[in-house]
Amino acid sequence: MNFVNILTLFSEKSERNIEKLSKIYDNKILLSEKILNVGKGYLDNGEIITGKKIFLKPNWVMHNRKEADEFCLRTNNNFLLAVVGILLENKPSSILIGDAPIQGCNWGKMLSKQFYETITALSTQHSVPIKIKDFRRVTFSPDLNNPVKERNPLSDYIIFDLGTESFLEPVSSDKNIFRVTSYNPDRLQESHRKGIHKYCITRELFEADIIISLPKIKTHQKSGITGALKNIVGLNGDKDYLPHHRVGGTGFGGDCYPGKNVLRRLAEFFMDKANRKQGHNIYWVWLRLALFLWKLSRPQNVHHIAAGWYGNDTIWRMVLDLNLISIFGKADGTLSGQPQRMLYSLCDGIIGGEGNGPLDPVPFPLGIISFTNCSELNDICMATIMNFDIRKIPLLNFSNNKIHQSNVSINLNGKQTSLEDLKKISIDTLPPPGWQGYL
Repeated sequence: MNFVNILTLFSEKSERNIEKLSKIYDNKILLSEKILNVGKGYLDNGEIITGKKIFLKPNWVMHNRKEADEFCLRTNNNFLLAVVGILLENKPSSILIGDAPIQGCNWGKMLSKQFYETITALSTQHSVPIKIKDFRRVTFSPDLNNPVKERNPLSDYIIFDLGTESFLEPVSSDKNIFRVTSYNPDRLQESHRKGIHKYCITRELFEADIIISLPKIKTHQKSGITGALKNIVGLNGDKDYLPHHRVGGTGFGGDCYPGKNVLRRLAEFFMDKANRKQGHNIYWVWLRLALFLWKLSRPQNVHHIAAGWYGNDTIWRMVLDLNLISIFGKADGTLSGQPQRMLYSLCDGIIGGEGNGPLDPVPFPLGIISFTNCSELNDICMATIMNFDIRKIPLLNFSNNKIHQSNVSINLNGKQTSLEDLKKISIDTLPPPGWQGYL
């Protein structure tokens, strides 16, 4: 049975505000109680947890750059620590906490010394090893032009080639069409073209018994929302393997922006030249020319050089590929016909992120926690509560058609409910710029 348990953290509408909800993160006893409530029978189940290798996958996308990021950018540290404390009570054999943030993330700014000290103290107290790992192989700050490669050896990863089983295959070509902002397009073509679709998956996935994903519920420029499905992308350690869009506007056969525009296409051309020369002085010349031409094209919200709009037809396919690997992938780099591990998602939606997510959201009072064994069902429910039309979000529209409704259980505050009834607790949510006026 595919299920999602949803717990609201407000009793009255007046309690659904940032000031009240933000205090829950600091009330460690209450926070643990709520998490235990929504994950009852799973997070506190010795048969599931005891003696098992647990892999916790938070949303650690970026370090804080403004004060509000503490609440809406990433999985809250206290939320994560509460989960670790709950799991330790049932004596797992080990816990790994890891993610692959964007390449410009400053890991040291993201995770404080106090966070590491708390994790070490919990590990010592319960005699359970806890490891924290940055899965990135490459880091790069476009503002500094400072690429760092081979942070982790390739032996730390399994290279998966989904081939024609990839969701990207129907939109693939032998030409160099896939792109990731601030990455060399030639490297991406080595990983993704007609008949070849490779991903660089952290080896820890295949060593774990239980995966618990801990997403932050927020909007996303390219996929509409980011939740349980999108959070799995962080299992891939090298974004040279992650197509985010296809070069060109829809009039050129791509999905970066709607229609045709020669200036925008030239901007993309020079952006490619810049990304091929990262670490060299000429990088700055090509980058500035690309940005100048893009600005000269007088872009609107749907015109985004990183394909941040509702017509992005690539990223949702990549997300589904990685979710397929996370459940059915084997350590030999092939897919099994049977699930290879349990994947649960415990979502931090106490304060969500709206607007220009995932990197520049603003906080909004979503006021919920959810726990699920079905990422697709969870995100459909989250989008419904965010008052979005799931039929207009490709990732969720495809997922909704895939789920067998007869095998679904949606529970709100301990009582079975329906997707339609979830609309009673919906809250108007500001979409990303490229989705405004559409969702």
